[in-house]
Amino acid sequence: MALVHTVEQPIVLVRADEDAEADADMHHRDRDLVVGLDISRPCAALLAFAFAEASRRNCRLHAVHSWKLPPVAGYGSACDPRVYAQLDLGAKANLDDALRPWREKYPAVDTLGHSSDGHPVRHLRKASGAGLLIVGRRIRRPSVGTHIGPVTHAVIHHAQVPVAVIAHE
Repeated sequence: MALVHTVEQPIVLVRADEDAEADADMHHRDRDLVVGLDISRPCAALLAFAFAEASRRNCRLHAVHSWKLPPVAGYGSACDPRVYAQLDLGAKANLDDALRPWREKYPAVDTLGHSSDGHPVRHLRKASGAGLLIVGRRIRRPSVGTHIGPVTHAVIHHAQVPVAVIAHE
């Protein structure tokens, strides 16, 4: 964890397990990549790494974004399917907007955007078949402790696939 917090270059973590020899033969090169995005804080470094890696591997890139119902929605309107559908459409449109310049820069990369409600770790854990799961962490220089963010922290501990952590401002 200290290394992930300290290094400002991309770092890839690979879990050692009993299937390491079988996985080494595959090199995860033919599997899709998954990148977790927070579209409220778009990150060029994260998307640049994800698209470049998908291009290099010649594989599909899944961009995953999670959203939550706003606190003002309340219980009554949260159950209203029209409000939910409108929030869902807005989140998907925002994800498409964030991906558009990268899709134009890397037209050969088949990119799928996935936006749904819920906690991001829950959605990223579904990436169990990915060749690489890519997440970001903001560069913070606290005086005490390592602060990599709760989503990145959970992904590092629970992902069963290689994880790339991209530091960004």
